[in-house]
Amino acid sequence: MSKSRSRARARARVTSDDVRRIALALPETVEKVAWSMPTFRVAGKMFVTVPDDETSFAVRCPKVERDELVLAEPDKFWVAAHEAGSAWVRVRLAALDTDELTDILADSWRQAAPPRLLEQHPELGVASPEH
Repeated sequence: MSKSRSRARARARVTSDDVRRIALALPETVEKVAWSMPTFRVAGKMFVTVPDDETSFAVRCPKVERDELVLAEPDKFWVAAHEAGSAWVRVRLAALDTDELTDILADSWRQAAPPRLLEQHPELGVASPEH
């Protein structure tokens, strides 16, 4: 087995508990159950949902970027039929490591966070142009 393959297998699998832990670590994030599933919000705006099966999660993603992500990495990203018209994308937990999960959640948080939080937390980067 090649070194890169063994490193990939050694990668710790992320779980819905990791989604919860990382999302709640983002400034002013709260968890609220909606549609019988956990959702995570900043300033009242939802930026992550974790469906019942807990094998994936949904995050905000501009449609143009979403389509590119799904085409580039269909094993990682997909669009649920009921979200086709919205700016959300699903992400398979099994396809991620903790660093990538953190980046994806922070990006979604930036899209939902109000400008004052973006200004107060420059370490989290800047919002997408849609914000």
